[in-house]
Amino acid sequence: MSTLTPGNLSPFSPKSSPNHVKFRRNYKVCSNGFPSFLPKEVENIKDSFARNLAQRIERLPVQLTSSGTSVMSSCVRPMMQRKEADPIFLLHGFDSSCLEWRYTYPLLEEAGLESWAFDVLGWGFSDLERLPQCDVASKREHLYQFWKSYIKRPMILVGPSLGAAVAIDFAVNHPETVSKLILIDASVYTEGTGDMAKLPRLFAYAGVALLKSVPLRLYVNRIAFNDVSFSTSLDWMNIGRLHCLFPWWEDATVAFMRSGGYIVVPLIKQVKQQTLIIWGEDDQIISYKLGLELHGELEDAKFRQIPDCGHIPHVEKPSLVADLIIKFAQQKCSKLSRV
Repeated sequence: MSTLTPGNLSPFSPKSSPNHVKFRRNYKVCSNGFPSFLPKEVENIKDSFARNLAQRIERLPVQLTSSGTSVMSSCVRPMMQRKEADPIFLLHGFDSSCLEWRYTYPLLEEAGLESWAFDVLGWGFSDLERLPQCDVASKREHLYQFWKSYIKRPMILVGPSLGAAVAIDFAVNHPETVSKLILIDASVYTEGTGDMAKLPRLFAYAGVALLKSVPLRLYVNRIAFNDVSFSTSLDWMNIGRLHCLFPWWEDATVAFMRSGGYIVVPLIKQVKQQTLIIWGEDDQIISYKLGLELHGELEDAKFRQIPDCGHIPHVEKPSLVADLIIKFAQQKCSKLSRV
């Protein structure tokens, strides 16, 4: 397993130039260094990388035109915006948050890449007290309005697991916003949320409540990662379920599950962007054979496997994932040779 220490990473602080735009941060910070809107349980997290990234999470207003709702949307944004290069825009997997990128984000930033870590509507740390719809269309609009307000130029969209379905859906519906795609252990062949969409609300809430249970989260960690100690798995579980502690989490997740979820199989062959597919060689959740199938369906793609790695390579092997992202981002937009 890749190991990182705080001493190995240095903050990226490029010199100011006409192509660099500094961001000002406007949010309350508690005495412990964390934004005041995070659940207090963030203090129990031991992982220094998760703590460091959590301290950088902020909420930015995003106006949803379809509902007239303004959502204070959570993300980690770069210290500076670099206009001369396409930004890296990091999504997360199902029922997760931007903290999923705690190890890889510093490496991308250290390499000089403008990197954003974004919380998909309904998950993460956005303020959903005035709950908007959390179906696919709402998630897509939320991402588009965020892009329109804060990115405003083509980006390299990175989607792990279910985030790959989010990325494909967005790239096809808003192709002008995405220059390249990076899909990591992609969950794109499932038929939405399946039978959960047909459950009565009472049973749907019971099923969703199970998603944040400690035993289930620990079990998922066991099959998602290779050779992780129990103490590490316990801490990673606390990181992964932190956003579930918001009072609106169950409502938002039930709304998504009952909406039918993402069905992107018909969209795969419509993807025109260059695509890099990254897969953990030992993924016990989604077979690498589905990665090869996806590679065959995409018009312009390359496939890379990471050895001795499970379902979430950007947590388990962040250095290798960061290296692949950096090299792919720096390539010019020419046709990629298949491998």
